[in-house]
Amino acid sequence: MAWFEREFIAVPEDRKNQLVYKWPDVNIRRYSRAMVNADQLALFVKSGRVVAAMGPGRHRIDADELPVLGALVDTLTGGNYYRAELYFVSTREFPGIRFGGRLDDILDPVSEQVVTLRVFGEFALTVRDPAELLTALAGTADLTDPDRVQSWCADLLLKSMKMAVTQGVARRDWPVLGLSAQLQPIEQAVLRQTNTALYEYGLRIPRMGNFDISLAPEDADRLKRLAKDVKYISLTGDFQRYAAGELALGASQGFARGHHGMEGGFLGAALSLNAIGHQVGNHSPAPQLPAAAPETAQTSCAACQGANPAGAKFCMNCGARLVTQPRHCTSCGAESSPGAKFCGECGTPMPGG
Repeated sequence: MAWFEREFIAVPEDRKNQLVYKWPDVNIRRYSRAMVNADQLALFVKSGRVVAAMGPGRHRIDADELPVLGALVDTLTGGNYYRAELYFVSTREFPGIRFGGRLDDILDPVSEQVVTLRVFGEFALTVRDPAELLTALAGTADLTDPDRVQSWCADLLLKSMKMAVTQGVARRDWPVLGLSAQLQPIEQAVLRQTNTALYEYGLRIPRMGNFDISLAPEDADRLKRLAKDVKYISLTGDFQRYAAGELALGASQGFARGHHGMEGGFLGAALSLNAIGHQVGNHSPAPQLPAAAPETAQTSCAACQGANPAGAKFCMNCGARLVTQPRHCTSCGAESSPGAKFCGECGTPMPGG
């Protein structure tokens, strides 16, 4: 290292976004000038212990300014060097760190179905106590590698999220269908648990950014169908009336389409209606299906391009079955559920999510 590089000690421009920067030389020339930025703290470490610290500003590295440096004098160099490790620790907040993955297979206490939950989002990281960070992790982790520290914190956050959500769902505090409405209490519980674990390492997660907890697409569809069935059965009074009503609705939609696209054809629809007449017509009045709530959004039919209310299964113009177009991730191409904010495979934010 050249003399002028020894004379002026500071964090290089391309390393200022690191949480921790270690000065590469352990032999520090006496009377060197150290420049500590406003969002930094410089610490001398000897044998795993912080022995001196320098706040923001310009400092002359000398025992006259920092008396404790007298114990770091390298006698083999005639007292011209101090032998110690010098770390620059950033005290600012680092936002936008991504985390996510599979939470767990959870038993939904409402539907008694086992479902898979996943989470993707962002969080911010900051140093609570630079000295504790260096003494706790300097010997076990490469603090100069920003990805290593951030990845470790992301894993710890995901672990806390898994525990908090699993316990909240089990206690019926948070319903599986509707977790998006509980993001604030979930964030509070997760931060409390994560920061308790990070406290001894001198780190803290002050806040979480946008994050989304979602069901696997097949589990979300299954729970929605089950919820709809339970609601309709409660409205019609019993399962037989509901089943007969569903069969009648499917048959009438088949008649509207004729024999095209109908399983079993025109004759199958007629036989279905005949069966309904024998089962329900002679024993109980025809079931009254609940009227659909008015919708403002519309779904376009792929066959005739006609407009239909959102949520409709069949086109009200030509009778063709309506198919909801899946959304695909722009990063990995994986299919995601219509309301997902993040991709369920890679965690990339979905367009319009």
